Amino acid sequence: MPDLLVLGADMVAIVVLAYGLYYRRHRRRDMVLAYVGLNIGVLAVAAVLSNVAVATGLGLGLFGVLSIIRLRSSEISHEEVAYYFAALALGLIAGLQPDPRVFAPALSLLILVAMYVADHPALFRRLRRQVITLDAVHVDERALEAKLESMLGCLVLRVIILETDLVRDQTTADVRYRLAPRPVHHVEPGHPAWAERRPGTEHGATAAHLRPTNPAAGR
Repeated sequence: MPDLLVLGADMVAIVVLAYGLYYRRHRRRDMVLAYVGLNIGVLAVAAVLSNVAVATGLGLGLFGVLSIIRLRSSEISHEEVAYYFAALALGLIAGLQPDPRVFAPALSLLILVAMYVADHPALFRRLRRQVITLDAVHVDERALEAKLESMLGCLVLRVIILETDLVRDQTTADVRYRLAPRPVHHVEPGHPAWAERRPGTEHGATAAHLRPTNPAAGR
């Protein structure tokens, strides 16, 4: 007989994972259905296997089929793959229902906390990665770093040259870089821009919160 406490905890956990964490941060609706469906499916299969006498090979075969599921219509990022594994783990833990009964909800909570912290927008928020193709051949990585920094206006942390095409005169590079911080301009009280600041900037204003103050701009 499935434990209703464990099943209820899994339902809450997958809703928090799919809707509270993933969708609010990545805004991809189709993946929400994939995570919920994967979680419910794995939970059902694990619950059946844990309550009936089946051969070990059959159980391994069923989960082998689950492991080859992939989206062929569009690419998924590494972050979305991590959410896939989290949804699968939540369903598997709830389906197997390990003793004591609070162990499964505790592990589910641990997974949610780990995903919340690891995928938090404030964590490494200025770090970016791009695969860039340049219309020139670059074999010197230091010179390529300097060129990319001038093009992107950022600090290049690492450049990996993936391909150099001497026929088409192209270079493809994997670039990891840090965005430059936004400039902050101090505005003194009494300045025309001080009265035009948006609500919520009473204790200071940034360039993004101020309207143009150039007299020529209003002509």
